[in-house]
Amino acid sequence: MSAYEFYTVDKKPPVAWVYLNRPDKKNAMNPPAWREPLPIFEDLDNDDDIRTVVLSGNGPCFSTGIDLMSMAAELPELMDGTQKGGVKRSLLHKIRKLQNAMSCIEWCRKPVIAAVHGYCIGAGLDMITACDIRICTAEAVFSLKEAAVGIVADVGVLQRLPLIVGQGIARELAFTAKNITADRAREILLVNEIFPDYVSLLAGAEKLAVQISENSPLAVQASKSVLNFGIGKTVDDSLNYVASMSANIIPSNDFMEAIAAFSERRKPEFPGN
Repeated sequence: MSAYEFYTVDKKPPVAWVYLNRPDKKNAMNPPAWREPLPIFEDLDNDDDIRTVVLSGNGPCFSTGIDLMSMAAELPELMDGTQKGGVKRSLLHKIRKLQNAMSCIEWCRKPVIAAVHGYCIGAGLDMITACDIRICTAEAVFSLKEAAVGIVADVGVLQRLPLIVGQGIARELAFTAKNITADRAREILLVNEIFPDYVSLLAGAEKLAVQISENSPLAVQASKSVLNFGIGKTVDDSLNYVASMSANIIPSNDFMEAIAAFSERRKPEFPGN
């Protein structure tokens, strides 16, 4: 297990478990929480033994969002009364770095499952919308909270959430900053499945991760790439992309293994190349 300041990473091939690990502060996201995702997900992306990632939180909840007090020192521009051009330029640069802390989850070629329990507020919701699949416990609570503290959600949730729940629901959540229950999250398709408690949540996440990992890594990762590319594109653009992707990965050892397994009436064991 690798310990970072904010996260722990437990590699159990073919699945890697990434935990938000500041339980005494309800996983409120301090400066390390924003610095560490890039090296973590780059490492997981490059590790051929890892085929699926589960992202969850230790302690009482997934995350109560950004730790405003600890982040204040990182973003002095927010309180700079002059707000001259150089201040704005510096703040813009820092916001882009914060955005990358979320986007790197989307950039990772491996599918990422968010397993949510308790509060998933503000930046926590930002983070899970960058994941591929979301599941939660029955007592999970979600909120796009930024409007309630006088800021605009600027690290990706306003771009990703409408793709998951639709424009109307996304706007309702953004404008009201209200809490929604697990049942409502399932109803609006924010989460795929609800589990009764944390133990069953992690068991469900592992089962799903293993199911994904048993398929061809080349095909799974290509599918994620095609799905990501298709956002905001025309159908024709996306068809051209998937045609190129398909031509690039076939033939492969994974494909040959699938043919051999079918002919031998056995379960395939994909090498991932």
